[in-house]
Amino acid sequence: MAEAAVKKHEAEQELTDGFHLLIDALKLNGVKTIYGVPGIPITDFGRMAQAEGIRVISFRHEQNAGYAASIAGFLTKQPGICLTVSAPGFLNGLTALAHATTNCFPMILMSGSSEREIVDLQQGDYEEMDQLAVAKTMCKAAYRVLHAQDIGIGLARAIRAAVSGRPGGVYLDLPAKLFSQVMNASAGEKSLVKVIDAAPAQIPAPEAVKRALNVLKGAKKPLIILGKGAAYAQADDAIKAFVEKTGAPFLPMSMAKGLLSDLHPQCAGAARSTVLKDSDVVVMLGARLNWLLSHGKGKAWGDAPKKFIQIDIEPKEMDSNVEIAAPVVGDIGSCVAAFLNAMGDKWTPAPSDWVNAVKTKKDDNIAKMAPRLMNNNSPMDYHGALGVLRQVIKERPDAILVNEGANTLDLARGVIDMYKPRKRIDVGTWGIMGIGMGYSIAAAIETGKPVLAVEGDSAFGFSGMEIETICRYNLPVCVVIFNNDGIYRGTDVNTAGSDPATTVFVKGARYDKMIEAFGGTGINATSPDELRRAVNEAMDSGKPTLINAVIDPAAGSESGRIGNLNPQSVVKKK
Repeated sequence: MAEAAVKKHEAEQELTDGFHLLIDALKLNGVKTIYGVPGIPITDFGRMAQAEGIRVISFRHEQNAGYAASIAGFLTKQPGICLTVSAPGFLNGLTALAHATTNCFPMILMSGSSEREIVDLQQGDYEEMDQLAVAKTMCKAAYRVLHAQDIGIGLARAIRAAVSGRPGGVYLDLPAKLFSQVMNASAGEKSLVKVIDAAPAQIPAPEAVKRALNVLKGAKKPLIILGKGAAYAQADDAIKAFVEKTGAPFLPMSMAKGLLSDLHPQCAGAARSTVLKDSDVVVMLGARLNWLLSHGKGKAWGDAPKKFIQIDIEPKEMDSNVEIAAPVVGDIGSCVAAFLNAMGDKWTPAPSDWVNAVKTKKDDNIAKMAPRLMNNNSPMDYHGALGVLRQVIKERPDAILVNEGANTLDLARGVIDMYKPRKRIDVGTWGIMGIGMGYSIAAAIETGKPVLAVEGDSAFGFSGMEIETICRYNLPVCVVIFNNDGIYRGTDVNTAGSDPATTVFVKGARYDKMIEAFGGTGINATSPDELRRAVNEAMDSGKPTLINAVIDPAAGSESGRIGNLNPQSVVKKK
């Protein structure tokens, strides 16, 4: 009896601290990986988390770690975790946090910070900043944890905010003193919270489903647009069944490519202009009528009157740019299941004359493009190089394609077919540059699949130092840089002085030499045939590889396909 009492007393006297409570809270909620950059005041936390079995991936820049965490959230439907130091490190992570929120990726940015009493009196602490106030403007929710006993509930709130409803970025502020706070271990364990049903199903109203199907029944030229929200939902079989039951052409947005194969007979990707202009009923499934779809109006949509059916988890998204005839509010999986149930077995598919007209236009456009993708020019143009990568992905449909750039992005979206869901990840809603290496690292870690990163030379510059990270963790990532010596083109000339033009880089740069410095494989490819051999060897090897694909400096156009967004001066200088 006495011995038992002693053991109980000893257990009651055991202590824990903020470091261990946060680690335990993360593990309790299934967090297996943290992306970040070590430094004051979170260096020891990273070491301890690693010792406790959490994989801690250390980057060279917080922004890239944040992008990694954001795309981990998209791929897993669990919040990706990014860990940064205070002030400058926190600020570096903010772009990725805002990017996650804009794109509806669940992510939690956790940053060390200065003490409240010093910040509030502006006494000049090391890296002093009111980080919570700054973060609130750029994310879905922001919380600060001041006491060790609140770590469990603070993390639980962050997780739930990140994944419930429309997913997004969440900021969790962790003052330095929090980590060293000590409390009774037994009480600390009881303070931890395991989040239950963090993203509960949101069932659509039956009358909304009925209204939407009535509108769809009346369509003579229906179109389904699949957005990355549909890809995020991971309701792949139900979405495929719904699309096929309607018989309607579908247009995948870039990160929804592969939900149904781009070779599916209903895919209208190669007839995008036609289906946007001529359709009369448009079903928006996890897609938004933002700038990527010309806000649902204007020249791109033609003169044909249109009715929109929109399926989204966020009610405020409805009527954001045009009138939505049939709003359906709920999570994608529940909404599509409700549609299938209500459609029954006697649904009449889309009119054959519309389907055949779209197929004819699609086949014509594909036939016109085919010769351009088969050239073996040296130096390469974009189409010759992309034709090679198109075949690589066809032969390796499980590989993850990461894509960014101007022309490199815009042309690859249309050229490279995808066959499986969530295999193409790119710049998203903002069209932001710099996601490449962070995405590649997280995609390799979260999926275990090989990664092919297709980068413009300018886009690569934002995150290029992370090739050291790729080599350090020996990840199966093949980076292909489309190198045309500049932004858009490498042929601009400065007529006013000796400095290079603002869009021109070093001529003949050898990016492949960079990865060799870190023990990876570098290859210089000057023709499509050389590029084909190099990429296949890299993908077969599973080793970190960087291929410098030499593109004609004159290839490319200003801002790719969105040059219309670049204002032009109308004033002539005298």
